[in-house]
Amino acid sequence: MSAATFKTNPYYLHELLKDCSSGILQLPDFQRSWVWDEDRIKSLISSVSRAFPVGALMTLETGGEVDFKPRPIEGAPDSAKSARPRSLLLDGQQRMTSLYQVSLRDSVVETITPKKKKVKRWFYIDIEKALNEAVDREEAIIGVPEDKIVRENFGREVAIDLSSRDREFETLHYPVSMVFNWDEWQKQFIEFTMQRGDFTEKWETIRQFKENVIDNFVKYQVPVITLDLATSKEAVCVVFEKVNTGGKPLDAFELVTAMYAAEGYQLRKDWYGEGKGETGRHTRLASAVRLADAEKGILAEVSNTDFLQVISLFHTRDRRRLAEAAGKQGKELPQITGNRQALLGLPLTAYKQYQAQAERGFLTAAKFLHMLHIYRIFDLPYQSQIIPLAAILADIGEAWEHEAVRAKLIQWYWNGVFGELYGSAVDTRVAKDFVEVPIWIRSGPPPSTVSETIFRSDRLKSMRMRLSAAYKGVNALLMKEGARDFRSGQAFNHTAFFGENVDIHHIFPQAWCRQQGINPDIFDSIINKTPLSYRTNRIVGGEAPSAYLTRLEKGTTSTGAISFENLDTYLASHLINPAFLRADNFEAFMADRQEKLLALIERAMGKEAYRGDLPEEGIEDERDDDGIEAQMTIAAE
Repeated sequence: MSAATFKTNPYYLHELLKDCSSGILQLPDFQRSWVWDEDRIKSLISSVSRAFPVGALMTLETGGEVDFKPRPIEGAPDSAKSARPRSLLLDGQQRMTSLYQVSLRDSVVETITPKKKKVKRWFYIDIEKALNEAVDREEAIIGVPEDKIVRENFGREVAIDLSSRDREFETLHYPVSMVFNWDEWQKQFIEFTMQRGDFTEKWETIRQFKENVIDNFVKYQVPVITLDLATSKEAVCVVFEKVNTGGKPLDAFELVTAMYAAEGYQLRKDWYGEGKGETGRHTRLASAVRLADAEKGILAEVSNTDFLQVISLFHTRDRRRLAEAAGKQGKELPQITGNRQALLGLPLTAYKQYQAQAERGFLTAAKFLHMLHIYRIFDLPYQSQIIPLAAILADIGEAWEHEAVRAKLIQWYWNGVFGELYGSAVDTRVAKDFVEVPIWIRSGPPPSTVSETIFRSDRLKSMRMRLSAAYKGVNALLMKEGARDFRSGQAFNHTAFFGENVDIHHIFPQAWCRQQGINPDIFDSIINKTPLSYRTNRIVGGEAPSAYLTRLEKGTTSTGAISFENLDTYLASHLINPAFLRADNFEAFMADRQEKLLALIERAMGKEAYRGDLPEEGIEDERDDDGIEAQMTIAAE
């Protein structure tokens, strides 16, 4: 990444605001809209009125390598839209927009209260309070409604009336919209007070106000750091991220959108759609393989940067192959990656080349996940693992329909889940899987996600949290294995899953376990949980297993009786030994089911688990499945 060269100079605030109005100074299109609330605007006005520093601005000269689409500052006149800016404001948007709107625009300001309620405000300086050293300056800055009347007692009484210039003069309230137009205000004030006969009485106050407050606005200078034409787009984006400490972090999609917009391509429209009936890519993905009206599709939380990452993997792989063909080796070879820096360097040509292929990869990923009985986002082990899954499927195309290929993909997926490899810092893992899995599918060596992953048998005991990827993985494996509901005997296909409101529930009920003095760390583990319908779980209740099994066999007013043999078959489909359940033998049940679940995971991963007792550094210590966060998180790799 090339270095950013810059210079720092002070500029008069008034000149900068006029540049905003004319369009000489604009914003890059990725900058979010102005969102400052009323109290922050008052604080800013207060600081400038006392000549206190409010921080430096950072601008980028236009016409260099970085060609962001510009847009005028919010509230600027229409003429600013057709102007060609000399500079783009990278840091200081909120301050400059606030000061422009309150001081130069001479229109009511649309802002929000600290409670996020939209309001319209005019801002004034209470002259007498501003000159009183015992009063905090921020108390002298007031915001009034659009009609310039402040009412109290549920609107029945007028507290402040500034609805006319005469009322401003009478109450000595100076409009912030005229801080750069003192001569006009002073002329009107002199005429008003001369007619009233109190000019001499008030003039000293006005003179002091001009010297101590207004002059601070007129003489106020702002340090401006200017990045020159030679600054690269990577440098601009990194610098912007360093200075943009307030609000939501800017993501790569917005930056790429601004760069593509300069080439005439509307990336935001491509992703979100625009206009009535026009479907964007996000909508198409979110509605893919959607199985229930009340549920989001399994791809509903795939982000625009996830999509860009897949395209970046293909683009950077192309670059590496070209470098290899040119004879380059080792560190000379470009990295295959979908990291942030790669996204910022993703050319529009690459996006256009791979966008359709990437979308097909994500849509196929949705079918793949449903095939594994992962139907809801809530039950998805890792959102981040969808990225390499979609990229791999996009790369291999129709080959995934072959049983042998699917078997390898399934094995890779479960190794990622039960190896708990996609929890954090996944950029390297994503790229390695994108490269290694297709090679494995074409009879090459297994990917490191498969060859280097080990599952520990005692991990099952510590899985207690719904947010755990491995916990969700066990649930999906049980449904894929053919688990059937205790009450209805239905297998958990997507129809039964949504129709019967299936979720993970305790086998030995919590209430019974507590009565027996069993530690929650033991009975809350995934070993004692299984997928059941809502109605079945109501029948299970809080009694001993022997009691609720008897109740299931006898049936209820809404369900028929279940034979002893059929119920045992249903239990066995959950890898439960019916004899231990009927005998309320918790310890035997836990030991037996742990071994059976372990065998299930071993089949999914295609390898034996570690059954030793050597403690693992960084092992998770989860609490329960009620949304309580784990005390410690297992190492990602």
